[in-house]
Amino acid sequence: MKRIITSAQVQELFEEQLTSWDVAKNNYEALKQVRVKELNFGKYKIKVQFNPARIVSSAAKVDSKSIQERKCFLCEQNRPPVQKGISFGDYVILVNPFPIFPKHLTIPAGEHTDQRILGRLGDMLDLAYNLNDFTIFYNGPKCGASAPDHVHFQAGSKSFLPIESEWRTLAGNDLFEYQSTKLYLLKDYLRGTIVLESASKDGAIVLFEKIYASLEVKPEESEPMMNVLSWYEEDKWITCIFPRTLHRPSCYFAEGEDNLLISPASVDMGGVFITPQEKDFNKISGENVSAILEEVCMSEIKLSEFVGQLKRTL
Repeated sequence: MKRIITSAQVQELFEEQLTSWDVAKNNYEALKQVRVKELNFGKYKIKVQFNPARIVSSAAKVDSKSIQERKCFLCEQNRPPVQKGISFGDYVILVNPFPIFPKHLTIPAGEHTDQRILGRLGDMLDLAYNLNDFTIFYNGPKCGASAPDHVHFQAGSKSFLPIESEWRTLAGNDLFEYQSTKLYLLKDYLRGTIVLESASKDGAIVLFEKIYASLEVKPEESEPMMNVLSWYEEDKWITCIFPRTLHRPSCYFAEGEDNLLISPASVDMGGVFITPQEKDFNKISGENVSAILEEVCMSEIKLSEFVGQLKRTL
């Protein structure tokens, strides 16, 4: 496969944007000062990042009425004139001005169409191959996407998310192989996680679409709830799928001391919890993290049953 974009081009984009765009410059400077703590769960860890700028995403109103009443900030005509990008097929690679990662990209499609991953995993894998210094991620329309009305991916600096180094230890042996793609389930990881490992782009797409077609679609939804991470290493794509059962945990809506403004998305699934409020950063504990993930994710038992049923249909 031929690469159509280079790390040097992305670096040039960052350098230009952090020179010309004050909002991005200030938020990347502030990122160097964010506070981080680690919660140890034995075989793995969860990092917690206090990042006030991310209140824009964590508190985003994503109900139909709110979306209809605001302009889409991913459409070219509504983006700040100072925001520049690099074309990538039907997509454009942009610097995310509200970063979590040392380098954080938003990658919207040119067309204003609803956030859906069906038929687009190949685009995600192409991005992972070309942006091989990054991990690519997809947030479902009710799984952390702050723009569920405009299909897009994001990308963050590789090796930032704990799952990238933890998954092999937690996976054990592959459960089965289908069209040159191995499927694993992570064990004792608080959130049910499917991992696909494949040297074949087409094989990964076929198995992903089998999984997608077999997952439940909730009433009034148009796709199964999920977060997806993908990166390219050692001539293989690693794709993590996190089936979801709930958009936001009960603590998000709670009042008083029980409130934690946490809206889990792909980054949280990957092992970095984002807290835009200092009180939440100070208070959050391993018990809180466990409760949140248990509430919003499919359990390992349910996911194991699902994969068993899937295997029998292949």
